[in-house]
Amino acid sequence: MAYAALQHRDIKALSPQQIEDLRAGRGMSQALAAELNGYPGPMHAMELGEQLKLTAEQQTRVQALFGAMQKEAKALGEDLIAAERELDALFKSRRITPSTLDSQTQKIAQVQGRLRAVHLHKHLEMTQILTADQVDSYNRMRGY
Repeated sequence: MAYAALQHRDIKALSPQQIEDLRAGRGMSQALAAELNGYPGPMHAMELGEQLKLTAEQQTRVQALFGAMQKEAKALGEDLIAAERELDALFKSRRITPSTLDSQTQKIAQVQGRLRAVHLHKHLEMTQILTADQVDSYNRMRGY
């Protein structure tokens, strides 16, 4: 019964919210390993910019980093949606085979890995923009 309403989804494995998040380049908790271990995210740093006392140069760099992340994440999000759509179509059309299943799930995993890496890389790059004191302040403000 838990899946009863899901058969009407356009892509069975992705909710409409997940599709929207992927298209918008949202993090979707992809970078929690970084965020919760003291590597700030560009979006939240921009939101906290005034409290962090970001310099004009830091603001510019954080915005550029966020823009680059969004561009890459949106493109990979579209790739992931397409790959999931392909997998769904293979099942729906009954053309799925062990070989196409392995191939398509590997393709999906590669895109998911690249998408996650985009978000994690940007958190890592943030430590080159913020001072150690700003990172500490960020973590406190975020409740970590």
